[in-house]
Amino acid sequence: MNYSEAIRRQYESLGICREVYEFGAKIEEKLKERFDTLDQVTAFNQLKVINAMQKAKVSAECFQSTSGYGYNDFGRDTLEAVYAACFHGEDALVRPQITCGTHALALALLSSLRPGDELLSPVGKPYDTLEEVIGIRPSKGSLAEYGISYRQVDLLSDGSFDYEGIRAAVSEKTKLATIQRSKGYATRPTLSVTQIGELISFLKSIKPDIICMVDNCYGEFVEEKEPLEVGADMIVGSLIKNPGGGLAPIGGYIVGKKECVENAAYRLTSPGLGKEVGASLGVIQSFYQGLFLAPSVVNAALKGAIFAANIYETLGFDVIPNGTESRHDIIQAVTFHKPEAMISFCRGIQAAAPVDSFVTPEPWAMPGYDSDVIMAAGAFVQGSSIELSADGPLKPPYSVYFQGGLTWHHARFGILMSLQKLYEQNLVNKNLMW
Repeated sequence: MNYSEAIRRQYESLGICREVYEFGAKIEEKLKERFDTLDQVTAFNQLKVINAMQKAKVSAECFQSTSGYGYNDFGRDTLEAVYAACFHGEDALVRPQITCGTHALALALLSSLRPGDELLSPVGKPYDTLEEVIGIRPSKGSLAEYGISYRQVDLLSDGSFDYEGIRAAVSEKTKLATIQRSKGYATRPTLSVTQIGELISFLKSIKPDIICMVDNCYGEFVEEKEPLEVGADMIVGSLIKNPGGGLAPIGGYIVGKKECVENAAYRLTSPGLGKEVGASLGVIQSFYQGLFLAPSVVNAALKGAIFAANIYETLGFDVIPNGTESRHDIIQAVTFHKPEAMISFCRGIQAAAPVDSFVTPEPWAMPGYDSDVIMAAGAFVQGSSIELSADGPLKPPYSVYFQGGLTWHHARFGILMSLQKLYEQNLVNKNLMW
């Protein structure tokens, strides 16, 4: 069989015209060497996960479900030992009772801070859903309602840290610094693990007892190192992003210093109970298997992000990171400056999905955001952004945030379908495709 021609015909049957397909093939050809480098990082991280599982003596018995209180849940406790080893922490909390990334972050903050303390963000505005957690936008149960103040130091115009501003902001009240690794709905660069380490060293030189928490969402297994290896006290993330490998149906994690994890456990359950309760509820095998697959799944998502950056940069759109920059998370931002282009992009991603491909994404007032948001996510797990997805707030400069892809071939198809929708609406400069 002539596979090249057969694949092209498959793309055509799925709605991709020859011009879009050939443009994608031209871009992909230029990325082979870079993709080979990604494969080396994946090999390192895959072996790291296997090593952690072997050291924890993972066995078939670990996959047994528990219910009720979940006392003596062997599989749950072993999984947490795996996470601690894999991410270089003293302890870990990995639970289906943590409902999402925002919940995990709120849990870490509320368990570490007390009335009169101050929270510092030395990397600018946090992700939108944390605004209500902190109390930047008033909400029930926010840190502000508990008498915890907040201070923010924006990044400099070139994306670097404002060290003098940070020094001036740290006071006796500053208990915890929250460092968001990924960009969220902002057009700043994602922070590398090395940059995070430099920031943590600076913060601790000013106040040695400051707790440094890293929002690790979208960054796991992108690099060889994780933030705990460069001085973070705890890292926080969601299992329906990178570390769940597309299999975890729910959950979040906190890994780090034993005291930080214990505090979070007591906040999640109750004082006196902590990590001792919390049944695995039949999802524990998917947590193990998802973590095992996570390095390869992240590899696919990274290839998709790099492919998207090169496609849209070639067509004259602003992209962050650009087509050649090093990668520190799986998110790719593309700025269209037109709402109709942003909407067409998302509709293309949805049309490429294995689930709900027939659904047409529309902007809507999504909880936790201050503007309408459009979201494309034909996923097996609702809201799973390690699966091929795209979203963004429908407001200037009309930037869409693309991420995920359980396989490289699906990510590739999704990106070409997003371009196909723009191509059909004459929203791209077709002359730049030749």
